[in-house]
Amino acid sequence: MLKIFKAFVLVLFFLGFSANVAAHEVRPAYLQISETGNNIYKVFWKVPTIRNAEPDIKPIFPKGYTLEMLRTPQTRGNGMVYAYVLKGNESLAGKQITIEGLSSSGIDALINIEYANGEKASLLVQPGKNSGIIPGKTDKGQVVKTYTILGVEHILFGLDHLLFVLALIIITKGFKKVLKTITAFTLAHSITLSMAVLGYANVPGPPVEAIIALSIVFLAVEILKNINGEQTLTSKKPWLVAFTFGLLHGFGFAGALAEVGLPQSEIPLALAFFNVGVELGQIGFVILALILIKILALNKNWPMALKKLPAYAIGSIAMFWMIERIAGFWN
Repeated sequence: MLKIFKAFVLVLFFLGFSANVAAHEVRPAYLQISETGNNIYKVFWKVPTIRNAEPDIKPIFPKGYTLEMLRTPQTRGNGMVYAYVLKGNESLAGKQITIEGLSSSGIDALINIEYANGEKASLLVQPGKNSGIIPGKTDKGQVVKTYTILGVEHILFGLDHLLFVLALIIITKGFKKVLKTITAFTLAHSITLSMAVLGYANVPGPPVEAIIALSIVFLAVEILKNINGEQTLTSKKPWLVAFTFGLLHGFGFAGALAEVGLPQSEIPLALAFFNVGVELGQIGFVILALILIKILALNKNWPMALKKLPAYAIGSIAMFWMIERIAGFWN
């Protein structure tokens, strides 16, 4: 009967997921500033496209600096890229920068700056505080904070990754088995995330995203077979399925991190804490799901229809994602 309660939890989650069926995580805006001369900077500003629309946000530099556009804005990946030259009478270090419109956009903005003397620094500004002081040198504490937050946000807004994890929880019996399965998933995507970011593996993003959606369809079919009394590979060895598909999900995480960018002087640190953030978000999600399952288990009379509805919902939504992503190959 526990599977019924687990399935009913998924129905509740679908009510929230259906409002954003595209399953694209919320990506931050990205501002790259590189000093090329005495207080002269090249500026690249990438604004993510959200629901096929570009948020009305832009960087505002301190008074005394002039911003000149270098070329016509270009589409790159899931966003628009603007290129500028910024000139001033003194260094940007220690100056305040503001991202106008960020408060109403609901997204973050990551700022990476490289000075002519080789120093590099990072800063994350968020809707609740859309301005900050530009660091003059690398701050390891800021790197840890920034990339941990980005990791947590990536997993919590990456609905396809969460849906995969939730499907694993539904089909896996027993807390110890769930723990083993989620650990296998974590280990697998940590391996491929690190390999991809460090340049040891390179897999095209669009096919990976399509296969990630297919992995969710696979689990939906496995759930239905399990409900019908069949013993499947996932029900017997969920950790093996989690590890196998987790390798693919790691490449998906790497694609998102590549779009955000890494501070070149602190790549291992930023990578490690992005992964820590992902795991923190995932652990929080798993705990919440298990708590809700336990609460719903107090009622022992859920009808049969609720057992199969989540599996069909999972399969339908994931199939939509897969078709959408395959269609995007030619866009």
